[in-house]
Order: sequence, then C-alpha cells, then structure tokens
Amino acid sequence: MADQDLIALEKKLLEKEEKLDREKESLEKEKETLKDKKEEYAEKLEKVSSLTAEEAKQELIKEVEAKEASALAKIIKEREEEAKRISDKKAQEILLDSMKHGALDYIAEYTVSTVQIENEEMKGRIIGKEGRNIRAFEQATGVDVDLDEEGVIRLSSFDQIRREIARRSLEKLLKDSRVQPFRIEEIVNQTKQEVDKVLLEEGEKLAHAAGVFNLPLEILSTLGRFKFRTSYGQNLIVHTLEETKIGIHIAQEIGADANIVRLGCLFHDIGKVIEGEGSHVKLGVEFLKRFNIPEEIVNCVAEHHEDKPFSSMESVIVCISDAISGARPGARYEDYEGYAKRLTEMEEMAKKYEGVEDAYAFEAGRELRVIIDPGKLDDAQTVVVAQKIRDEVSAALAVPGEVKVTAIREFRAVSTGNN
Repeated sequence: MADQDLIALEKKLLEKEEKLDREKESLEKEKETLKDKKEEYAEKLEKVSSLTAEEAKQELIKEVEAKEASALAKIIKEREEEAKRISDKKAQEILLDSMKHGALDYIAEYTVSTVQIENEEMKGRIIGKEGRNIRAFEQATGVDVDLDEEGVIRLSSFDQIRREIARRSLEKLLKDSRVQPFRIEEIVNQTKQEVDKVLLEEGEKLAHAAGVFNLPLEILSTLGRFKFRTSYGQNLIVHTLEETKIGIHIAQEIGADANIVRLGCLFHDIGKVIEGEGSHVKLGVEFLKRFNIPEEIVNCVAEHHEDKPFSSMESVIVCISDAISGARPGARYEDYEGYAKRLTEMEEMAKKYEGVEDAYAFEAGRELRVIIDPGKLDDAQTVVVAQKIRDEVSAALAVPGEVKVTAIREFRAVSTGNN
C-alpha cells in the first residue's frame, strides 16, 4: 500500500514539473514576442519622428528644461545670492582673523635708539673731562647723544645705519675701561667695518621670525638692510613680518600653498634695499632669479603691485597681505620720508664745500655739524664756510626756525717712537 502511494506522489510531481516547464517555455516565447514588437515600434517611431532614440531623449530633456527654465533660474539665483552672502561674510572673517594674527611684538626705532646703563657713573665716563669724550663720540658717529634720562642714554639720528653703529659702539665703550677720544674713534671705526656682520645678523633674525631657514648668505645680508629701511615711515622689518603672518593665515584658511606665500611675502620688497635702475619690483625679481628661487615665488614678487596679471592664488594673497599691512591705521607716515630726505640734502650741501670732511644734521634739521679738514682751511676760512653753508641751507630748504651750523676744526699732532 505504501509503495502505491509513493508511486502516485511521484507521478503528480512529474506532472507538475512538466506543467511548469510548459509555462516557462510559453513565457519565454511571449518575452521574445514583446521584444520584437518593442523593436518594431521603436523603428516605426524613428521613421515617423525622423529621430534616433538618443536624439529623442535629448529632445525630451530640452522640452522639460524649457518648461522648468524659470523655476531653475529662480533656484540658481537664490543659491548664488546665498553663496555670495556666505562668501562675503567668510572673507571678512578670514581677513579680520588674519589681521589679528599680524600683530607683532617687534618695535621699530625710527629716529632714536636707547642704551641701558647700570648706574649714573657710566655717564660721567662717557662725557669725559670737560665733555671731550662725548664730543669725540658724536663727531665720530654723527649722532646726537642725550644723557638727560636716568638709566638710559639716547642716540638720535635720522640715518638708521649710522645710529646702529653708534649704539653698538657705545655698548662696547661701556664695557671698556679706556674711554678716551682715540679709543672712541678706534671702536667706532671697528664697528663700521662690522656692518656686513650686523646686516647678516639682522637678516637671519628676520628670516627665522618669518619661519624661513637655510637661505644664501647674500640674501640674508640683503634682508638685514630691512632694519635700516623705511617705506613711508613704516619699518620694512615690521611691514614684512606683519605681511608674512597675515599671508600665511589667509593661505591656510583658503587652502593655498602657505610656503609659497611665506617666501613671497618675505621677499616682496627686497628690491627696495638693492641699488640699481628701475622699480623695486624689477630689482627684486632680477636679484631673486640669480639664486634660482622658484618661479612661483618670483611671480609673487613681480605681481604684488599688479604690474603684471596674477598668475596664481598665492600672488593674490601676497598682494592683499601687503595692502593690509600698509593700510592699517598708524602704519605709515609719509612725512618721515620727506624729513629724512631734507636732512640728507642738508648734509650733502655742506659736504660739497672745499675743506669739509663730513657733515651731520641734528635736531630735525635745526643744527648742522660740519667737520673741517684743518690742513685745508684755517680758522678764518672755517667761519666763512660755516656762514655760507648756513645761508645756502636756509635759502634752499624749508627748515623751521633758525639753522645753527657748527664747524669743528681740530688739529692733531701724533708722535710715536721707541724708548
């Protein structure tokens, strides 16, 4: 009985399987038929419309775009306005934050340098008997010495290199027990010969403060001149460090190359301390090319005043950073440039007279000290030359108040020999 039931069950399963196979075969035939009809209808549509399937698709897209053009335009305009509002606000935030990062603790000395002293007795040594030491120091350095303030000696001169030599010479003299006119002149002359070393030291300080290392020595010495150079009264070291900090921060915020910006900002005004014909931009570019500085950095220098179109985002950042540093309130005083020029002209007027070895302007141009060669002019001739210089300076330059011309004629006889 069990065998009969099993046989019957197998028979039913075979019948169902055969039925499923027939139905599957029927569906495949219908699928093929539908595919043929679809191709046939597509061919008929192409013939009727004279379009391929791809062309018909593009036509459909165009039709939809035409219907929705106004809606799309409105959406695009809204998105653009929103993006503009956000970008303007973000740009303001980046610039404000960058300006904050440009704050420096470096203080530039414009016309006065100070030297700290341990006690007031030091001033007595510097003054010397009947003031001979201080006169010798002022004559050798060309600066004005102010001893009125307690604990400090102030050195005043519009020429910053001259004032730096005086400051370093005075620091050496304060450590020396032999303070006398001949020793003063010896130390001042030694210090003048150390100017290149001074420039290298200042250049290294500037480069390291900007985060730049391993520059050629000639570039470092040239950068050192920034300490003794101003642009519209703004010290170049202050300006360069401000601009570099601002530029790096902007570059980091917007994803530009911060290293290119760093070097572009550091070098952008290097042409201002290079002698030659042409603008400081041209001189700076030519100088940097001598050292095979990468083109991207040289372009930042060449384009920071928009003398040529910007070639990169980094060039734009250097230009913006330069403008921010130079335009901030209190950064620049154009009158200082005129002041320094006037004093230089006063000195040049005096130097052209025969018998004048050197000349130094003090007191904002109200006093001019003239060093006379005693071998060329006698006392009477010295008086005449001093009057001529005073008259010419007063007539040629608009100097407030009277101009005092002090002509110094000093005769020295030095004899040396063996005992």
